[in-house]
Amino acid sequence: MHNLCPLRTDWTEIVSHGDAPDATALRSHLRAVHRENAGFTERCAMRCRDTDGRTSYDWLIDAVDGSQHRKILDLACGSGPLLELCHQRFPAEVDLVGVDMAPEELALAKARLPVGRARLIEAQAQSMACLSDNSVDIVLCHWALTLMDPVAPVLAESARILAPGGRFAAIVDGDMDMARGYRNVHDLIYGYVQVELPQYGAFDLGDPRVRDTDSLADLTRRAFPTASVEVHPNVVTMRGSAETIAEEAAGFFYAAFVLPPDRRAAMLTDLAAYLCANMDQGEQASFAMPINRLVVTLP
Repeated sequence: MHNLCPLRTDWTEIVSHGDAPDATALRSHLRAVHRENAGFTERCAMRCRDTDGRTSYDWLIDAVDGSQHRKILDLACGSGPLLELCHQRFPAEVDLVGVDMAPEELALAKARLPVGRARLIEAQAQSMACLSDNSVDIVLCHWALTLMDPVAPVLAESARILAPGGRFAAIVDGDMDMARGYRNVHDLIYGYVQVELPQYGAFDLGDPRVRDTDSLADLTRRAFPTASVEVHPNVVTMRGSAETIAEEAAGFFYAAFVLPPDRRAAMLTDLAAYLCANMDQGEQASFAMPINRLVVTLP
């Protein structure tokens, strides 16, 4: 269950005055969301699958070569779903490390993994001094790179800790229009939010270059100048009752956390009605999300 108290932070206060928040305000805002709603990201992501039946976590782990990648870092590991899947898929000889700035999320990750299976570290992605140069074989980042600002130091740190022949792989937002109805859901939720905070949406959470395929590839090549860089598109979809899908879909949008209970309830009612109106006869309601998988392979 999501915390129903409207979120107010330095970030929302700055945005409400039409000013651009800095990185400190962004991190504080993200910390507040995850402190009050730990584990919310996976609740939606685990329900969404592509046409091959894979979640975005499964698709990201497909970038791991268990025979070569003996030390895996889950960057912004959150509540640990990706680490748990790595534990299930790869032998105990593969070392697992999780980094996150939210202790509430790390506590959930610790609880779901066997004792001692993963090293869990509270740190910011821009500064991972706890990890040595060339000490990691693959860095995985599930849907968090989009929210990071500044993002260039995150990529630079990942390049520093990766061993020769290593890999960086991330799930990020895809083109809105790749997934049927996604833009309409986005606009419906943002319409409600902008009644509360008219400037919300004028400033992105994170670096907007990560949301554009070409600028993401360019940004990545600057951090990994000798690596191969690939960006693959995909769509993941969840299905169920309109009310359930509305709740889960809204919970994936950070914007929805700023709504007070009455406005959130009204938004969910409208969102469920939209989902019902766009159902094919005899089918369940559905919500599709566009995603990209960034894969960077070092020589």
